[in-house]
Formats: sequence, structure tokens, C-alpha cells
Amino acid sequence: MANFETCRQCGRKLEGDDIAIYRKLVLRCADEFLCIDCLAEYLGVSRAAIEAKIRYYRESGTCLLFR
Repeated sequence: MANFETCRQCGRKLEGDDIAIYRKLVLRCADEFLCIDCLAEYLGVSRAAIEAKIRYYRESGTCLLFR
């Protein structure tokens, strides 16, 4: 069953950016997600690196997930 409400690892409430960046970096058709902090840990990068990617995709205007 799809879960668009909470992080599958820590249970934190998800925001739109959490879902969009997970779909962009991990699995486009995902129906369970990680919050930005858990995603950063999963990918072995910092939260700042994930936030920088979100800014990049939003500012580029080319990714439908960040419009």
C-alpha cells in the first residue's frame, strides 16, 4: 500500500520536496519514501548536498517533479 504521508524509516511527516527528490534520485515510480535526512544517510551524502540538488532542479525549471 502506498505511503505518501510518512518516511518509511523514521516516520517523519513528508513534504513535497522529500517525495520529489526521492523519485528523482532513487525510483521514479516509488510509492514509499525517505525524508531528506534519511535519504542523505541512505545515499551516504550530507543533507546540504540533497538540498543543493533540490535547489538545482527547481531553478533549472527542467524537472517536472520540482515545478
